Amino acid sequence: MNIQTPTRTHNNPPDPIDEVIAAHFDTLEEVPNWLDGSAIENEAQMKAVDALLAGVKAALKDLAAAEKSATAPLHDAWKAEIARFKPTKEDFERQKVGLIAVVDVFKRKLADEKKAAERAAWAAADAARVEAAKKAAAAASTDLDAQREADEEQRAALDAIKAAQATGKDTVKGMRTVHRFEITDHRAALHWIAAHDKPAMTAFIEAYVTKNHKTSTIDGVRTYTEKEAF
Repeated sequence: MNIQTPTRTHNNPPDPIDEVIAAHFDTLEEVPNWLDGSAIENEAQMKAVDALLAGVKAALKDLAAAEKSATAPLHDAWKAEIARFKPTKEDFERQKVGLIAVVDVFKRKLADEKKAAERAAWAAADAARVEAAKKAAAAASTDLDAQREADEEQRAALDAIKAAQATGKDTVKGMRTVHRFEITDHRAALHWIAAHDKPAMTAFIEAYVTKNHKTSTIDGVRTYTEKEAF
């Protein structure tokens, strides 16, 4: 089997990837001959594959070194630009935080007042709607004045609803709703998660065991060692 290792177009100066491929060309060309779906059957074949594996590892090491050499100037330039922008960015952030802080208390107070006004407006609208309904129910079809009064109450109720809707739109700009939490009972929260979100518990358990199984004896976990190729 003769599989040609792909190469990149040569540049001037030489491409470091091409140089690594050229340095390990014989190894890279031989590898496909052993990756044809057939299993290793004897120690001689095993040693041949181990030798190729060592060659590929060496190629990877050389490629990593070449990559570091090629990207280091770019990375240094990126870090230099980040450092150049950092003082101005931090100063802008300080200004933003300061301006938010200086209006925060007043905005909270104003938002509370507007919310109270909205609640009052809707309470008035509900009262007007109930009164209009009573007037309409009580007005006999033969009583023209009562019918007119009921219509007037209905219009007043509609106006009150529109006023309440308008009040709800009068919000304080530059504010947002933030969802916060405080865990008052960790055990209760843990039991709730276990009962309602088993995948989350499974993910946590697996991550915890992965991190700690070498140093801790964990109930329900069997630890063992085995050999594998690397």
